[in-house]
Amino acid sequence: MKHPQKPSPESPDPAERLCNLYREEGMSGQVIRLFRKIIRGHFRKAGRLQPWRETHDPYRVLVSEIMLQQTQAARVEEKYNRFIIRFPDFHSLAGATLRSVLEEWQGLGYNRRALMLHRLAQQVVKEHGGILPGDRDMLMELPGIGPYTAGAVGAFAFNIPAVFIETNIRRVFLHFFFPGETSVSDSEILPLVEKTADRKDPRSWYYALMDYGAVLKKEVTNPNRRSRHYALQSPFEGSRRQLRAGLLRKVLQNPGSTAAYLARLCSIKTASAREILHELADEGFLVMDKGRYAAGGE
Repeated sequence: MKHPQKPSPESPDPAERLCNLYREEGMSGQVIRLFRKIIRGHFRKAGRLQPWRETHDPYRVLVSEIMLQQTQAARVEEKYNRFIIRFPDFHSLAGATLRSVLEEWQGLGYNRRALMLHRLAQQVVKEHGGILPGDRDMLMELPGIGPYTAGAVGAFAFNIPAVFIETNIRRVFLHFFFPGETSVSDSEILPLVEKTADRKDPRSWYYALMDYGAVLKKEVTNPNRRSRHYALQSPFEGSRRQLRAGLLRKVLQNPGSTAAYLARLCSIKTASAREILHELADEGFLVMDKGRYAAGGE
């Protein structure tokens, strides 16, 4: 289903109606009801079916949220179930080697997330007996969890009406409530997120917002370009990120290799390889013993 629909004299565009009403009344009860009707209506007809939405288990919700950071949902769907089968809970993930976690993470990108998730699992086991706390402040004390992830886990795992924003949610609010405006800050959007939130069922409400935002990206000029926080991601091809990912992958495939050998595998200079390998070791990804590299914790 394509949404929003093209306006016609008989059936005005819902977004246009809502924008006009918002300009006249502000965030009135009528505006909130119409906004929820539009978002919920789309969700009932075209809500996405995703494996992490089928569970309220805090561990599985957390894993999905970490995976979804800066990675398209379609790619996460390819990796999520396999990761859960191999590491079904905090105890199994905490007890796994970093190498095995990184191996399973390959294809998702941004390997630092896997490193943080592994450390997070160890902290949850050590400090919370393997049970993820639902308190926002306690969540944010864990490695790799910021305001968005804490709010999302609260809503999706514990049905807590947290207030948070991510790229699809931002897109929805810019589209409906800031038409034509530029350099809009999240601090301007968050009060509207709070006012329109469904406190009885935040879980499905936020999923509905995200799904509507995903459709908007395909149907209209991306509203997120009008956000103060919008920035184009630098190309991966030929970047330092690509070199780091390639070297890490070769270490996982060839543990105990030297910098010179790994450099040949990646077709780069030994000095460049050694610099990046030392960087990865300093960050905890690798260990070096007598000039040979392996994944940390092996």
